[in-house]
Amino acid sequence: MTMTHGFFRRILFALPALCMVAAASAASPQMAKTSTVKAKVNYLAFLPKTYSAKGAPVPLIIFLHGSGERGTDLNKVKAWGPPAIVEKDPNFPFMVVSPQVPDGQMWESFALKGMLDNVLAKYNVDKRRVYLTGISMGGYGAWELAMRYPDYFAAIAPICGGGWTRFAERVKGIPTWVFHGAKDDAVPEQESAAMVAAIRAAGGDPKYTVLPEGGHVDAWVHAYDKAGLFEWFLQQRKP
Repeated sequence: MTMTHGFFRRILFALPALCMVAAASAASPQMAKTSTVKAKVNYLAFLPKTYSAKGAPVPLIIFLHGSGERGTDLNKVKAWGPPAIVEKDPNFPFMVVSPQVPDGQMWESFALKGMLDNVLAKYNVDKRRVYLTGISMGGYGAWELAMRYPDYFAAIAPICGGGWTRFAERVKGIPTWVFHGAKDDAVPEQESAAMVAAIRAAGGDPKYTVLPEGGHVDAWVHAYDKAGLFEWFLQQRKP
């Protein structure tokens, strides 16, 4: 086999460029490295009476607590919401996963996603019926988690929280029910109102319940009791 004169010319012209790239790489003060990051998340898990590892998959609620329940004692997470309800109601029809934030820290969506992936792999959960809710600091956490990973959730219910209005379009397709007390002295009601307005402007249709005389705690007491939130969750299902 013979090689043409043109072929040699292309090789000769390419060699200086290749040498320059190699020289630049050799002279760089930076080295390519890889780091594997893992996050530890402690959580409470409740399994409904209907749960079976090989039976029909069950719906799942992820509950994010407020700032007062941070720490290392998971019993603190039972103060409000779904983890409080299931302590008294073994017939609650959802699996409930309630993670806990360590003292002095905030909700971190990367860690929560890792926990959720682990739960979905470990338990017989209906991936079309995964719901997300949170109160106060957990309301902020719920907005952030849904905006970063919207494909996970069939519906969300952030309570007296707030989020990034500029990313509202990411959750416009998720059925959303927001709760806030008009007289909340911890998180201004405008935080939730701004998110609702941004989603509507993006083409979404969130439900918004404002309690005219409600304070901070009143919003989630109402949402998890008389509002019918859990029945509404069960009506929502991803395609």
